[in-house]
Amino acid sequence: MSSHLPSYKRIPSADEGFELFEVSVAQLHPTQWCVGLAEVMSRQLDFRGQSPKENKKYLKGKPVPLVRNRSGSLWMIDRHHRLRALLDLDQDATTYGYVIENCPAEDDLDSLHLLADRGWLYLYNGRGHGPLLPQGLPKSLLKLEDDPYRSLAWKLKREGLIRPEPLIPYHEFRWGTWLRSRALPPFSSQCLEPALPAARSLVRSIAASHLAGWIG
Repeated sequence: MSSHLPSYKRIPSADEGFELFEVSVAQLHPTQWCVGLAEVMSRQLDFRGQSPKENKKYLKGKPVPLVRNRSGSLWMIDRHHRLRALLDLDQDATTYGYVIENCPAEDDLDSLHLLADRGWLYLYNGRGHGPLLPQGLPKSLLKLEDDPYRSLAWKLKREGLIRPEPLIPYHEFRWGTWLRSRALPPFSSQCLEPALPAARSLVRSIAASHLAGWIG
């Protein structure tokens, strides 16, 4: 097992013929309990360093895969870090999305069960506890907890030690879950350095070779 996460349905790419539309970030429902705040802070710097026009072009090139139910509720299946960073800076921000599946249910809880069946929910909190009940998921990106192991996985991916797998849901969380099972020095999302030397060796080891994105 690569992690305690369930099997999943691949996330369709926006390049597969989907129509993009503009949507308010604040109205999107998260499908995970937490984020890695190191990545959120990095993306905030990126947004601050670009003009509104540049940010809009960037967001259009990174559209959000969405599931919509019959009552119009929208769940985001990816892009939580990017859009949490954006929402922190601008409560009225918009982005671009595409609907990968229309859920026939009107009730939000029934819709969450469909998402769970697809493997499109991450039901573990920032301390790795779970699975938790889907109906307890935060309603806003601003309410997501910090998971330092998710921050660590992002940093290692950024350094080129983990290969990106954008169509695998919660790919970095799978790596974070594995790293959480290993012995690492104390660290935080604000201070990853104590854990980095050991983590770099771990993700390159044969013990990690079963994880998607392993480079060795």
